[in-house]
Amino acid sequence: MSTQNSALGLDIGTSRIVVAERAGGEYRFDSQLNAFVTIPFSRMTQTVLERERVPHAAGAGSIIVHGNESEKFASLLNAEIRRPMTRGVLDAKEPESLRMIREIIGTMLEPGNPDQKKLCFTVPAAPLGAEESVTYHEATVRQILTEIGYQSMSLNEGLAVIYSELESSNYTGIGISMGGGLCNVALAYLSVPVLSFSIPKAGDFIDASAATVTGERANQIRLVKEDSFHFNGFFADKTHQVIGVYYDDMIRSLVGALKEAFARTKNVPKFNRPVPMVLSGGTALPPGFRDRFEKILWEQDFPLAVSEIRMAQNPLHATAKGALVYALSEL
Repeated sequence: MSTQNSALGLDIGTSRIVVAERAGGEYRFDSQLNAFVTIPFSRMTQTVLERERVPHAAGAGSIIVHGNESEKFASLLNAEIRRPMTRGVLDAKEPESLRMIREIIGTMLEPGNPDQKKLCFTVPAAPLGAEESVTYHEATVRQILTEIGYQSMSLNEGLAVIYSELESSNYTGIGISMGGGLCNVALAYLSVPVLSFSIPKAGDFIDASAATVTGERANQIRLVKEDSFHFNGFFADKTHQVIGVYYDDMIRSLVGALKEAFARTKNVPKFNRPVPMVLSGGTALPPGFRDRFEKILWEQDFPLAVSEIRMAQNPLHATAKGALVYALSEL
């Protein structure tokens, strides 16, 4: 992506990495799968990949294809794609995680100058009720960005959704980002974060759970989920029905966590009017998702008055846009 502008937004998700910039008054986005696959090494393969400009890295006896092209090679080889991250942070059990996250980010960002290039990247919130920390993940990403040549700042992922979508309410409301590894939630009042948390049930949970029941690969479930699944009460086959079961499980877990978080937080302001709620992220994309989420939410005795529940203008790009909005405001 061109980095001629003075600021960039970077959404580092478990499933996808998205870069946002503003040029000529318009927002522009570049997206890559945060994934890779290993293929056998040969000089011919390496030459062809270079000729076709397929992002890859050569190793001992193998070639690692990363980003969007990894999905095609995984399908050809009938293999699962591997990921540098799990549950919103770098995967400590994946030996190639650090190398691959550096490679993928490096292909999306041109070398910068830290005196001129400002960049805001997103980080997840800690899971609700857990002591887990994102310190290592955040520090490692910041180090990678420094090496590339960027002065960076971090932003909570749910808060990024609010900065992207809720300018009309002066950044007051609830932002929810439903990605691959986590569902991230934030509540803000006049742009000030009041609370944030995450739950580890999101897209990957649906894929892995449905794969166990159907016997399909998790990546195949993900493709079905993204290409043809929808909420209409009638499922074409068992795979769609199973995906629907685990979607409901995820939504109910998220709504339950929302209730618990608001109940246990003592400093929630007394809003003088109902607040909007915005849904974003790839896991929120199936047709009918918003209606299903709203139905389950209103079945509960939700403790906060909500004026509307709506989808982000562009669910896949909302967090990256919010990071950019924040970066531009801090220049």
